[in-house]
Amino acid sequence: MDAIYIIMTSTLIAISCGILGCFLILRKMAMVGDAISHAVLPGIVLAFLISGSRDSVWMILGAGLLGIFTTFLIEFFHKKARLQTDAAIGVTFTWLFALGIILISVFAGQVDLDQDCVLYGEIAYVPIDLWITEGGQNFGPRALWIASLILIMNVLFVRAGFKQLYLTTFDPAFAATVGISVSLWNYLLMGAVSMTTVASFDSVGAILVVALMVAPPATAYLLTDKFKQMIWITIVIAFIISVFGYYLAVALDGSIAGAIVTVSGILFAIAFLFSPSQGLITKKFRNKKQLTEASVIS
Repeated sequence: MDAIYIIMTSTLIAISCGILGCFLILRKMAMVGDAISHAVLPGIVLAFLISGSRDSVWMILGAGLLGIFTTFLIEFFHKKARLQTDAAIGVTFTWLFALGIILISVFAGQVDLDQDCVLYGEIAYVPIDLWITEGGQNFGPRALWIASLILIMNVLFVRAGFKQLYLTTFDPAFAATVGISVSLWNYLLMGAVSMTTVASFDSVGAILVVALMVAPPATAYLLTDKFKQMIWITIVIAFIISVFGYYLAVALDGSIAGAIVTVSGILFAIAFLFSPSQGLITKKFRNKKQLTEASVIS
């Protein structure tokens, strides 16, 4: 049963991250997820200092607001200071992450709220972190409920704003001409990325969240040219890496998170080499075949 809980939690989180990651990949903002995963630390600390509680709702709210603020700073530095996007991301997330560490050391030094518990969750602990009511009723792993809620929220968000997200991703100039606020939907997307990242901290950790937000969509991107197919392929990959990653970790007696990322990397490498349209080896065979046919015709 523990294996089922771990695989289900990993799958739900991977799907949540992958759906948002599809938009990030196509917007050429894949590493924004990494930036947000570090930059939200001050938001988590401030949420704790204001509320005096480590309740997930306050943490997610603080992180979501800092995620939006991070996006604003990145765009501000990119447009006003004319920095390259990668430079703007680097400056923003390192500064905010350092600010978060300072806030922890100064104001929360005696509280179990440090960069280790914030950034390095362990998915193997999912089965033992149970949601038990005051009446003693056991509803199962808390992380599984949180992952389910985040997935539902992300699906509803993407479904409700699919047209706006689609247009602002592929043709922001046209979206602006038809009255769609490109900045607003960019901030909403970044807010969703922030909340997904923070909600997954305790169960899988921010490092695995970043991997799940990039690797499955990047693999799907190599396998299709259609956006909706890309999303569905990402969902399938999320399930595959969760199952095979878990059993690989069991076989090697190693880290589950590390095994999941390893499997996702293997799938990406296979797609990179053998993708029907963009695979490196596939292209070589296709070019060789075309040359052979051309020589036969001539």
